[in-house]
Amino acid sequence: MRMVQNNATCWRDFVFLGFSSFGELQLLLFVLFLFLYLVTVTSNVFIIIVIRLDSHLHTPMYLFLSFLSFSETCYTLGIIPRMLSGLVMGGQAISFMGCATQMFFSASWACTNCFLLSVMGFDRYVAICAPLHYASRMNPALCAQLVGTSFLSGYLFGLGMTLVIFRLSFCSSHEIQHFFCDTPPVLSLACGDTRLSELGILILSLMVLLVSFFLITVSYAYILVAILRIPSAEGRRKAFSTCASHLTVVVIHYGCASFMYLRPKASYSLERDQLIAVTYTVATPLLNPIVYSLRNRAVQSALRNAFRGSLLGKG
Repeated sequence: MRMVQNNATCWRDFVFLGFSSFGELQLLLFVLFLFLYLVTVTSNVFIIIVIRLDSHLHTPMYLFLSFLSFSETCYTLGIIPRMLSGLVMGGQAISFMGCATQMFFSASWACTNCFLLSVMGFDRYVAICAPLHYASRMNPALCAQLVGTSFLSGYLFGLGMTLVIFRLSFCSSHEIQHFFCDTPPVLSLACGDTRLSELGILILSLMVLLVSFFLITVSYAYILVAILRIPSAEGRRKAFSTCASHLTVVVIHYGCASFMYLRPKASYSLERDQLIAVTYTVATPLLNPIVYSLRNRAVQSALRNAFRGSLLGKG
C-alpha cells in the first residue's frame, strides 16, 4: 500500500525480502532455524522454571540469569516466528507501525540484555570481592531495583532508537533486505539526509554497549585482583569458574552487537549483515542456557533433579 505526498511516492508498508535470494535452500533454512528456535525457547523456559522451583538456586546470581533467559525468550519471539513464516510463504508485508513496534521491542530487549549482563558482572564482583557481605549487599530490594532499572533502561533506549529512525520519511524502495526491522536495513530505505539519524543511533548504541561493557570491565578488574590474591591454585580456579559462564556469554554477546552497531555506514553490506544477524537473533539466545547448563554445576544438578522428578512422576 502506498500514498502520494509532496510529489513523492511514500510507502505505508514494508516488505521483508528475507532469504529470498537463497532459492531452494530456504526450506533447509526453515528446518534448521525452526529447530534452533524451538531448542532456544524450550531451553530458556526450562531454565526459568528450574530456577523458580529449585530452592538451591534462589540466589541473586540465578535470579538475574532467569530474567536474562526471559529477556532472550521475548527477544526471539518478536523476530523468529515472522522470519520462519517468510521462509515458507516468501516476502511478507509489515505495516509502518508494525515495523516500528517490532524495532522498539527488539531494540528494547537487546538493550535490556546488555544491562542485565552488567548487573550479573556486579553480582560476581560482590560475591568474590566481598563474600562475607554478599547476603546483606545483594539483598532482595537491591536485586529488584537492579532488574527493574535494567528493563526500564532497555525500554527507554529502545524507544529512543525507534524514534530516531521513524522520524524519517521513507519514499524510495519499500523492500527491506532483511528478515526483521533492524536499524541498518530500515535506515537504508530512508530518503533525504540521514546523517543526523545515523549519529543518533551511533550515540545511543555507544551509550548502551560501551557503558554497560565498561561496568563489566571494571567489575572484572576488581575480580581479577581478588582472584590473584588467593594463595592456592585450586582456590583461584574455583573463584574463576564462577565467572566463566558469564564471561563466555559477555564476549559473544558484545562481539556480535559491537560489530553490527558500532561500524561506519560505509562498511554495511545488507546481504552479509543479514547472515550475521542470524548469529545474534538465533544462535546467541541459545548460548545462555547452553553455556550455563554445561559450565555451572548448580544448574546441572538442578536440571538432573528436575529430569529425575519428571521420570518418577511418569512412573
